Amino acid sequence: MSKLNQVFAVFFVILSIVSTNTNAQVREITIDFNKEKGQMNNMFNECVGAGRANEGLRADWQQQLAYVKKECGFRYIRMHGLLTDDMAVYKEDRNGNPEYNFMYVDVLFDYLQSIGMKPFVELGFMPGALASGKQTIFWWRGNVTPPKDYTKWKALIRNLVEHFTERYGADEVKTWYFEVWNEPNLSPGFWTGTQEDYFKLYKYSAEAVKSVNPEYRVGGPATAGAAWEPELIDFCGKNNISIDFISTHSYGVNQGFLDEYGNSGTVLAKDEFAVSGDALQSRKEIASSSKPELELHYTEWSSSYTPADPIHDSYHEAAYVLQKLKQVGDAAQSMSYWVFTDIFEEPGPRFTPFHGGFGMLNTQGINKPVFYAYQFLNRLGNTELENSDTKSWVCKDSDGNIQVLAWDYTYTLPDSVNNQQYYIRDLPAKAKGKLKINIDDVPEGRYSLEVYKVGYRSNDAYTAYYDLGMPNQLSKIQVEQIKKMNNGSPVAAEIVKVKAGTPFSKELDLRENDVFLLNLVKL
Repeated sequence: MSKLNQVFAVFFVILSIVSTNTNAQVREITIDFNKEKGQMNNMFNECVGAGRANEGLRADWQQQLAYVKKECGFRYIRMHGLLTDDMAVYKEDRNGNPEYNFMYVDVLFDYLQSIGMKPFVELGFMPGALASGKQTIFWWRGNVTPPKDYTKWKALIRNLVEHFTERYGADEVKTWYFEVWNEPNLSPGFWTGTQEDYFKLYKYSAEAVKSVNPEYRVGGPATAGAAWEPELIDFCGKNNISIDFISTHSYGVNQGFLDEYGNSGTVLAKDEFAVSGDALQSRKEIASSSKPELELHYTEWSSSYTPADPIHDSYHEAAYVLQKLKQVGDAAQSMSYWVFTDIFEEPGPRFTPFHGGFGMLNTQGINKPVFYAYQFLNRLGNTELENSDTKSWVCKDSDGNIQVLAWDYTYTLPDSVNNQQYYIRDLPAKAKGKLKINIDDVPEGRYSLEVYKVGYRSNDAYTAYYDLGMPNQLSKIQVEQIKKMNNGSPVAAEIVKVKAGTPFSKELDLRENDVFLLNLVKL
């Protein structure tokens, strides 16, 4: 055989292998329009997090929240620091008598009401005049010591809840949640006391809330890492103390719980059920407890617990979030993403526009990829269709329109590399073959099909920032440029005709960590 023939023979062998592999990599989602699973579970946008209450007095924070509420549909918001000194809620006169002031709180909660949101009220941290010590956390100095006088703490909580009742009405406050403290198991970070001290704080807080109205909802322990759940239920049962829900937190990295200044290297967990496994376990613990009917709220969760982790800015985050929410399913009543905005000052004001902040939006209001994951979820119809695919939802609405949200989640972090080293890079996504969507029994007619996408260089604001050389500051023109390049417009649109007896079918090229939303609207 000549050398030329040998070259051609090798070429055709390679071509045959590539063709075979490509054909093998076809992921099919097959749905029947008439086979309904039931009402879509919207626990994903029940609640969202924010940094601290005082940040909620800022105009840019409020503008971003109104935008996220409109696009993603969040109903509740939870934040730290409602009772810290920068909210001016408590002081004592020269004789040690309490004085209360809720004017700053009113401004914040009135704003939430004006945009149709409700507070998931975190009761903390300790007002300085009521604190037993000087220990604080974060740049804004949230006091994390137990009260010097638990009776005064109880009176503060009772007066606060009475004020809410007078201002907003009992029927409204009955729809709220009151959560006692934040991550008391992280001592001395968030709580200098013991578990016993926290249970005492919980007892006094729950009694204060229920003394105003026994139908108001109170719960905890708001722990990191799904800790203290059976213990709190047992404590409440044995001591006849009210508890209406369990709350806790989970993050998908391998080590640690607290890194307010972003000084440690984090590693995204390889575990397939990181985060979601915690939620499933929490539900099992509640089910086997003396109070199996309790609601479960994950009031903080994300891929990483540090506000300096570039995975938060990466396109990988969108697929990660969808994967975890799908896995949690019906186990939790809410999964509150931490947080909606990079206007977040635990380590102090940040000095760069993309710094791995927790937010769905950066400080200038640029949509990160994870924002679109939640926007796409919010566009799903209220009826979920039966679906055996584990990385998608298919829904329809009352008008017969169909929505398909499908994604690939691929763990790509190399061994011996941490998030801070990896996710700051330009990270091209490898091909994963074809995604084929088939929907049987779609009513005959003409439909408008729009395809939306998040992935590498598609609604991928960080990579656009990377292409600019990652400047420490963005000009107004650069901000508008990045927003325009990543504005969530459809990547494809067409008119399709569906004939009776012929399924709707669509094939897409799929890459690692791509997210697609198909919106099929009957004309």
